Amino acid sequence: MVEAVRAGDSLHEVAAQFGVALATVQRWVARAAYQRLDRVDWNDRPCGLPTPINRTPPEMEDLVLTIRQQLRDTSDLGEFGAAAILRELRARSVPNPPALRTIGLILERRGVLDAHHRVRRPPPPLGWYLPEVAQEFVELDSFDIVEGLVLEGGVPVEVLNGISLHGGLVVSWPQHVITANFVVEALIEHWQAVGLPGYVQFDNDTIFEGPQIHPDTLGRVARACLSLKVVPVFVPPRETGFQAGIEGFNGRWQGKVWVRFHHANLGEVQEHSGRYVAAHRQRSAARIEGAPKRRSFPPEWQLNLQAYPQGRMVFLRRSDARGAVQFLGRSFEVDSLWPHRLIRAEVDLTKHVIRFYRLRRRVPEQQPLIKEVKYILPRRRFSE
Repeated sequence: MVEAVRAGDSLHEVAAQFGVALATVQRWVARAAYQRLDRVDWNDRPCGLPTPINRTPPEMEDLVLTIRQQLRDTSDLGEFGAAAILRELRARSVPNPPALRTIGLILERRGVLDAHHRVRRPPPPLGWYLPEVAQEFVELDSFDIVEGLVLEGGVPVEVLNGISLHGGLVVSWPQHVITANFVVEALIEHWQAVGLPGYVQFDNDTIFEGPQIHPDTLGRVARACLSLKVVPVFVPPRETGFQAGIEGFNGRWQGKVWVRFHHANLGEVQEHSGRYVAAHRQRSAARIEGAPKRRSFPPEWQLNLQAYPQGRMVFLRRSDARGAVQFLGRSFEVDSLWPHRLIRAEVDLTKHVIRFYRLRRRVPEQQPLIKEVKYILPRRRFSE
């Protein structure tokens, strides 16, 4: 380009010939000036000054390192980090000492930090513990109960909240008391309106799982889900992450509905909650539309709690020191070489078998089968 300009072509002609901006030609012509082309430094240079105007002087950086070494050797507290160095600089009345963050950057740049940086690994995909959900073949609905809310006069309020994993489809039912019978009615109402998901997830509240007074007991909520061919999933107690979606919505609901307004009675709570849910769905319309397709609710379906349950249930558990897990009121020996680790137990009530799989957040795509055990749910009359 410079050679063409020196040969007599205009800057505009050269820019058009080489397909670059006019400023590019001007920059390289200015770089060459009147030098011979074989003596011009053609290496690219970053914009700005050679040395940043706010760069800490090398003398100050050396002083920071010197003080760090002195504190490391002689400090009574044994502290020689950025905060300790800044205190020492101020104690010595050093003019214009660097900020705390700047001192940290100096230590990092000069390679004297002792601690290793935490390795940030990418999070697993949504629903990673259920392969069909993680691959977005089916949707998963999560439900939870907000307890401990009280209106003026000591009137209790409980809220059944729900949200879908991929679509973010929310729903909420404020009531004075949430019972298992109400949960079943709410689920049926919701799924009749929006369709059936592939999985539905709960915590281990007895309202969802059923009373565990006797082993091998299934509550009405689990039975209703199984009769609709929706796989109930029960997450491990005191484990973070699995309920993040519904717990986050619980927090938002309390902040945007319960705390934001004054409610004189339950009716006002339900009104404000309904408006919030409608607005939330409108904002998430595109996400809801792009979620996995739901099955249609069977028009002739009737709940028969006395029918023998069929289908699958999933229990997510962390094994104990012996590699055993507990659910359905029983303890199952799974793998002594997998202690204190996550396990997915799939209870196949149709084929009378339980399959145990290993789970690892770091490698979510690898979920090897550990073992299978024969299991037959006893036939008992359901006490309604």
